[in-house]
Order: sequence, then structure tokens, then C-alpha cells
Amino acid sequence: MFNLTPTVRNLLIANVLFLVAQQSLLPLITQVGSLYPIGSPYFFPWQFFTYMFLHAGWGHLISNMFGLISFGPLLEQRWGASRFLTFWLICGVGAGLLYEGVRGYEMHKMEVARQEFHQSPTGGDFANFFRSYFPDATGYESLAGALERNPQNAEYINAATRAVDGAVIETRDSPNGGMLGASGALFGILFAFAYLFPNTELMLLFFPFPIKAKYFVFLYAVYELYAGVHRTPGDNVAHFAHLGGLLIGFIVLKFWERGRERFY
Repeated sequence: MFNLTPTVRNLLIANVLFLVAQQSLLPLITQVGSLYPIGSPYFFPWQFFTYMFLHAGWGHLISNMFGLISFGPLLEQRWGASRFLTFWLICGVGAGLLYEGVRGYEMHKMEVARQEFHQSPTGGDFANFFRSYFPDATGYESLAGALERNPQNAEYINAATRAVDGAVIETRDSPNGGMLGASGALFGILFAFAYLFPNTELMLLFFPFPIKAKYFVFLYAVYELYAGVHRTPGDNVAHFAHLGGLLIGFIVLKFWERGRERFY
């Protein structure tokens, strides 16, 4: 069914072996290899590279590898093994860098909100903090109501302040806060496929009719942007890493096009 080219096959094998190691041999790989926020005690520079070879489970791995073996071989045949691998790695690392920028901005906003609450702790601001940054959180409503009714109560103020501080520190320093997966690199591949083979018709499980590659990638990008801006409770997908892979893929392709005789 799939005509696997050498680099695509090697990437597939490497990702499978890493997941086996994560789950049964060296589970510490997940912690030291996932991409953590800069400033976290768990962050190391090599994570910009290693995170793209780690996955949260077999479902996560299969979805990414299915995309790789579906779209990667034609690109490797077009470019050659060396250029294809270079593109995969650049998109993965670039997606991680851009996602760290977005995450750093979000952490900065959260820190500003924390400092503002310290200066003026009210029940309304306490509730808004959790609604804005931790929409999945529960149990804070009763304390927010108590603080709103008794704004000078030192016990309520201290409890709310500890809750806000703890939430920020947990987000920054949690050992479970790392990003992992090959999705950033894969979205670069998706963009490259749509860019080079725009009118190729795709039959997808969630589309009842064929759709051209250029339209599929455009719609996917719009969805990722919407989902990233309007995050829903329970959504732990790194949408901006996906968009980062698309953007880096575009930049690399335009750069390579400058030497068209080498690009093609």
C-alpha cells in the first residue's frame, strides 16, 4: 500500500523504537527529551531536537507516522534522502522554537496577571484568573465567592494568593508540562506536499469526497489557528507548534526556490 523510501522508513523505525523505550525500557527519556518551557528546571537545549522523536502513546505515534508514510515518500523521491531529512528536522526544530515563543508569551501574560492579583486581590479577579488560564480547573469558585463577600478577610486573601501562585509555578515547573510529538515536522511535510503537488486529490476518512491537497492544507491551517486562539477545556494539542511547522516549511521552500536548479 505504501512505497516507503529509505529516509521515511528510517524515521518510522526510529520513532517506533523511541516509543518502545519510553514505555518499557527508559521512561526517563520522556522527561529529559520532551520540550519544556524555557525557564523550567526541566528544560534543556537538546529538547528542541529530541521532542520530535517522542510520543504520548501508540495512537499519537500512529497518527503522525501515517501522515509521514502517506506524504513523505513522494517528497523524498523528488528531493533525495539528504534534503528530505534536512527539511523534516528543520521543520521540527523550527516548530519547537516558535511554540516556545508562544508559550513564553502566554507565561508572561499569566505572570503579569499574577502580579496584578497580588496588588489588588479580589474575588472577581481570582475567578477570572482561573477562567482565563485554567479553564479546566474546579473548586476555586467557593473561595472566589467568599473573597468577593469578604474582601478584607486575610485568610481568604492568603488562600487565593497561594492558589494563584501555585497554579503559575505548577504550569512552569511541572514534570508533566513537556511537549512531544512529530506533528511540527509533519505539518511542514504537509505544506511541502500541497505546495509541490497542489492539485493532487486526496481521499480522507473525514471527507466524504476527494479534496485537492492545497485546499486540505489551507483548511487544516485555518482550523489549527482557530483552535489555538480559542482553546477549549481539555485540549492539550500544541496547535501553534503545528502552525509553526507550516510556517517553517514555507520559509524553507521559498529559500530553496532561490536556487531552482537545485530545488528541483
